[in-house]
This record gives sequence, structure tokens and C-alpha cells, in this order.
Amino acid sequence: QGQLVESGGGLVQPGGSLNLSCTASRRINSLDTRAWYRQTPGKQREFVAAIAANGATNYADSAKGRFTISRDIRTNAVSLQMNSLKAEDTAVYYCTIPRLELWGQGTQVTVSS
Repeated sequence: QGQLVESGGGLVQPGGSLNLSCTASRRINSLDTRAWYRQTPGKQREFVAAIAANGATNYADSAKGRFTISRDIRTNAVSLQMNSLKAEDTAVYYCTIPRLELWGQGTQVTVSS
């Protein structure tokens, strides 16, 4: 089975921006729907955004208007541009291919002054 690797997390001040990237190994079909989830300690993993092969997107209410998911079919990568970050966005962010139940290792995003 292939692998997903996230990158781009870090520490940012409230109101700042981060761009997360998820690269996939060549063994993964680039046409599968891809998604981002996030998780904080003691809570269930929650949906953030998803993008289908045709470019259709879906966002959690908490992400609408602030986050943008995009994909590059050629490089098999998916990005999550996060703007106007808030303290409550602090979490470990995971990319996933739901059909394969495949998850990356996660990348930490911390929003704090």
C-alpha cells in the first residue's frame, strides 16, 4: 500500500497563515478523493476539508471562508491553505484517502501568541 506524508505545520500567531502539504507515493491513485482531518488531545478526529478528482470541494463549517484545499493531479499532492488562524485551530492535522482508509502521520499546527 502507498504512503501519505504531511508537512508544513508549525507555530503561528493568531491571524496568521500556514500551508499544509500532503504528498502521496506513486502507488496511490491520484484520482481518489483526498481529505484533511484534525485532532486535539482527548477529542475525536474531525473532518476539515475534502477534494474530489473533479475538483469539487467540501469544508467543515469551521473551515469555510478561511481554509482552501487544492490538489495537483500531476504531482499527486494535496494542499490545505489556512488563513486567519485561530487558537482553536490548534491540532494535529492528518491527510487521508478515505476509500483506502489510509492516513499520514500528521503534522502539528499550533496557533498561539
